Amino acid sequence: MKIALYLLGVQGLIGAFDTIYYHEWKARLPARGRRAARELALHAARDFLYGVLFISLPRFAWKGKWIALLVGVIGAEIVLTLWDFVVEIAVRRDLGDVYAGERVTHAIMGILYGAMLATLAPTLISWWASPTALNIALVPIPKWVRVALSAMGVGVVLSGLRDLYAALQLPGGGWPWRLGDVETRNRWPGKP
Repeated sequence: MKIALYLLGVQGLIGAFDTIYYHEWKARLPARGRRAARELALHAARDFLYGVLFISLPRFAWKGKWIALLVGVIGAEIVLTLWDFVVEIAVRRDLGDVYAGERVTHAIMGILYGAMLATLAPTLISWWASPTALNIALVPIPKWVRVALSAMGVGVVLSGLRDLYAALQLPGGGWPWRLGDVETRNRWPGKP
């Protein structure tokens, strides 16, 4: 379980980079309005699922039938990620596509997530065989790691709320970006 949490932490750091650099700075997705609404809604849903993982895994044992809910969270996150890969192609078409570095970042995150799930699997199997209970069970990791994972959980939920707000096209949802900034800033070489 410890290795799974360390991998989740690295995933969180790379995910934060992906969000801040590619989604916010480069593509400025929140300012893209209706064009980015589907992608932002998918990001929001995934962020809420990631929040559950970051907050709960270092602290709780999902035993017995509770494991079905945790596996559902993990499965839903995977489905939403795959769906996001398809949707972002259409959303980013007028930007020339997803940035090359962003594709690499997504691939690294996919590999890390798979490794995290592989190292988490033995724990999930043992929880499945246990009597049904959702117990407080602090994983023996340094306190700073638990605090960092908690901060990532809060951060990813806040990011999800921002994306949901922007996806619903509520007033100021694109702040601090403006749509015109996105269109001129992200022209690819050779694009009119």
